[in-house]
Amino acid sequence: MRMITILAAGSALMLSMAASAQQQPSPQPRPPAAAPQAPATAPAIRSVNVVDITELPEATQSQVNQVVSQRGDAELQKLRTAIDGAPNIKSALQAKGLSSVHVLIAQMNDEGTLTLVTKRAG
Repeated sequence: MRMITILAAGSALMLSMAASAQQQPSPQPRPPAAAPQAPATAPAIRSVNVVDITELPEATQSQVNQVVSQRGDAELQKLRTAIDGAPNIKSALQAKGLSSVHVLIAQMNDEGTLTLVTKRAG
């Protein structure tokens, strides 16, 4: 499950990189050295949302396709292996008549909702 979280975070990062690449970086103020820092842990998966790519707006479909085209087969296989190893995610896919083979990308939000974008063969 940790691998899915990492892959989901990586996928989210890839999607956000395109948007942030167009922005000029502004200088970030440094926090005081004594300020406590929040741990950088991903939220636990609370729910799984399975969405077919055809249900997404055209612009979002283009973004997903771009990320998928830039990703290697090894990364996709890691995602699918992680999905197959997580019973709650696997069962959410099976409820829709799908499996990890249909997953294109995974993204997790701060509230713990994992969204899997899928595509049926054909």
